[in-house]
Amino acid sequence: MTKLPTDFPDFGLTLEERNFAQRQHFYEWAGMDSARGEIWCYSDKFSYRPGDAVRLQVSSTAPRFDIEVVRDGGSEVQVFGQRGVSARWQETSERCSVEGCGWETTLEIKIGEDWLSGGYRLKLTAEGFGGRPIHCYHILIVLPTRGRKPGRILQVAATGTWLAYNTWGGSNHYDGLTGPNRNLWSPKVSTQRPWARGFVVLPPGAPRVPLETMMPLKTVPRHVHKEWAFATGHSKKYASAGWATYDSHFFRFAERAGYAVDLASQHELHFSPEILFDYDCVAFIGHDEYWTWEMRDAVDAYVDQGGRVARFAGNFCWQTRLEDEGRLQVCYKGRAIGEDPVYKTGDPRRTATLWETPEVARPEANTFGLNSTRGIYAGWLGCAPRGARGFPIYRPEHWAFADTGLFYGDVLGSESHIFGYEVDGLDYEMRDGLPYPTATSGAPEGLEILAVGLAAQAEWSADFPPEVFTMGEEEVREAAEMLFGEASVANTEKLKRGNGMMINFKRGGGEVFHAGSCEWVAGLLRHDAMVERVTCNVLDRYLGRG
Repeated sequence: MTKLPTDFPDFGLTLEERNFAQRQHFYEWAGMDSARGEIWCYSDKFSYRPGDAVRLQVSSTAPRFDIEVVRDGGSEVQVFGQRGVSARWQETSERCSVEGCGWETTLEIKIGEDWLSGGYRLKLTAEGFGGRPIHCYHILIVLPTRGRKPGRILQVAATGTWLAYNTWGGSNHYDGLTGPNRNLWSPKVSTQRPWARGFVVLPPGAPRVPLETMMPLKTVPRHVHKEWAFATGHSKKYASAGWATYDSHFFRFAERAGYAVDLASQHELHFSPEILFDYDCVAFIGHDEYWTWEMRDAVDAYVDQGGRVARFAGNFCWQTRLEDEGRLQVCYKGRAIGEDPVYKTGDPRRTATLWETPEVARPEANTFGLNSTRGIYAGWLGCAPRGARGFPIYRPEHWAFADTGLFYGDVLGSESHIFGYEVDGLDYEMRDGLPYPTATSGAPEGLEILAVGLAAQAEWSADFPPEVFTMGEEEVREAAEMLFGEASVANTEKLKRGNGMMINFKRGGGEVFHAGSCEWVAGLLRHDAMVERVTCNVLDRYLGRG
C-alpha cells in the first residue's frame, strides 16, 4: 500500500504567492510563454471511429514540430509518429474560450482500422527559443466498432466536466474574462481550444485536491494543489477535471486487471445513445458533474432495459445543453433566471441550472440514486478537512464487499483517501445502527445504503473569522437561492451539512452501483487492495462473471 506523505509542503512559495495561487484566477493563453516559445493544439472533435480523419489545429512559434500518438491504456503503445511537420503561429481571439480559436488545420491523422478503442495521447515537440524543447499534449478518444459486445465494459469519459473546468483561453464555468469588466465566468465554453496544462499529462507526484496530510492544530485550510500548480506552471483546475487526474486511472486499472474495456465520450450519450446497448456494463469515473437532459435519458433507458451501471464518481450536479452541433456547452447555473434565454421558455429539458431546481425538477437520484446538493465537499478547504478519508461501512455483508474481510464500522479506502473532494449523498435516518433513505429523500425504491461519510457545503469554525476562508458560505447561499428561492438562515442550514454515500439499487431490468465520490480512482492509482477488490466485485457481477 502506498503511504501518503506526512509533510505539509510549501513548494518554495512565499506567503504572498500562496495566497495568490489560492484566490486569484490564472489561466493559459496564446502568447503567455513568448520568451521561451510555445506550441498549442486541439482537434475538431473529442472522439473518432477507426478510419476517421482527425483534423489537428496547431499554433507554434517554431516552424516545425514532431508528433507521436500513444494509446494510454494498461500498457503504452505508440501507433503514430511523424517528424518535421510544418507549422506557424495562428492569431487567437480574446474570446477563444467562448467562441473557439478558429485556427486552420495543420495536420490530418487517419485513425487506423486496427486502433483499439481507448484514450490516445498526443505529444507535440518543437524547438523553443534558445534551443530548449517545448511541448503540447492532447487527448483523442477512439470509439469502438459498432455491434454487441458481451463481456466488455464501456467507460464514458466525463467530457462535459473537462469542458467546464478547462482554463485555456481565460474563461470556463468558474472563472473568466467575460462580461463588461472582463472578470466573469462564462456560461458558454467551446470545445475548439487546447486543453489546459495538466488535463492530459501529469507527473506522478502531482497533488490531488483532498488534503493528503493531517492539518496541524488551528491551521487555516489551504489549496495545496493550486499552490503546486502555480509553482510548476500547470492549470489551477488540473486536479478538478481531465483525463490525467481521473479517467485514465480507471482505464489503465481495468485493462491491467484483465478486463476488456472500450471508451466513449459523454457526447456520444447525447448524439448516439444507442452505443450503451452494446454493453452489459457501463462505467462512469471521477469528477462527473455536467450532463445534458439527453445524456440522462440515455442512461435511464439503458438501465430500465436491463443495463448495469457502475458509477465510481461524484458531484452529479448541473444540467447543460449543447449548441453549434456540440461545439458549445452551455450552463448558466444561478444566473439562469436573469440571463438564460431558454429559461424564459419554461423548457425543463434545456434550462441550464441545477437538476433539483423547481424549473428543472429532475433530481439526480432518479438516475444514479444520490443527489449532489445533499453531499458536496469532504477532505479539503474547511469542509471536513480532518474527516473520514474513506467510506465508513454499514452493510459489510453486501455482495460488493465479498472477499474483503470488512467489518461493520470499518473505513474502506482510508489510506488511499478515496472519499472526497466532492461527494453525493441523500437525506437518511438511522434505525438500529443502520442508515435508510428518508421518505422525502427521492431515493429509488429498494435502494440500500452501504456506506456513509460526512461532508459539508460551507466553511465555518468557531476558531477562525469568516474572511480567512476561500469559500465560506458563498456556495451554500447560491444553492439555497436556486432550490428554495432565498438564502435565508433556515434554508442555508438545510444544505450546509451533507454526506457521501455508497449505494446499490435495481430499477426496471437493470441495476446501479454508485460510490458517490470523485476520488475513488485514488484507490486504484495507489493500489489499495480492498478498493481494487470492491471495484472488481462490481464489474464481475455486472459482466455476469459470478
